[in-house]
Amino acid sequence: MDIATLVGLIAAFGLMLMAILQGGGLGMFINLPSILIVFGGTAGVILVNFPLSDVLSAVNVAKKAFLFKETNTNLLEQLMEFANKARKEGILSLQSSIDTIEDEFLIKALQMAVDGQEPDDLKGMLNTEIDYIQQRHALGVSIFESLGGISPAMGMVGTLIGLVQMLQNMSDPSSIGPAMAVALLTTFYGAVLANVIFLPIAGKLKTRSKTELLQKTIIVEGMGSILSGENPRVMEQKLHAFIAPKLRESVFNK
Repeated sequence: MDIATLVGLIAAFGLMLMAILQGGGLGMFINLPSILIVFGGTAGVILVNFPLSDVLSAVNVAKKAFLFKETNTNLLEQLMEFANKARKEGILSLQSSIDTIEDEFLIKALQMAVDGQEPDDLKGMLNTEIDYIQQRHALGVSIFESLGGISPAMGMVGTLIGLVQMLQNMSDPSSIGPAMAVALLTTFYGAVLANVIFLPIAGKLKTRSKTELLQKTIIVEGMGSILSGENPRVMEQKLHAFIAPKLRESVFNK
């Protein structure tokens, strides 16, 4: 669970709710026509912009903003353990380690190594998979960025609708209030959806994608070094280049 995402959303909505309650009741910020225009309009436009399957898959992509298991130095330690084992007992000895791993990409890399893939072939196939993963991540980010642009636009559409209704009924004072509520609340809903939900999720997904792709790149380089029979100390120095200096800790110094 990503605590930062959860705390951020709770803080943002909580503070807005406190401000609303300080100035009156929550009921005045609930308007059905505004909800239909912004939420319904945003949903409709995003379906015009993207295939239905891509929009539905974005829900699963959004989970990465809340649920993400981050790996840093533990991955390097694991790869170094594999390197030492392969150097002492041979590549086939890594078969026994597959059942102890949770990362599907690392499992695939180990299985390919055990099956006798050449280092260049292994790296080529895994890098191709990374490219497609990157494309899928980019699509998810693109959908949420589009939602972040569509929702304020639909809010503006609702504002124009409310203003037109208000101007056409200036002779009836009782109709001015509801029309003005539609005009203002649609802008409010659109701004909240874009700046509190959609764009922050897109930003978090970008960060998560970079982290995940870096982990997979480390796996590719590490497994390539293991298959090449590279000295574990040289391999460790090579992999340290992928992480921040403060996280670099040699397994040989433990």
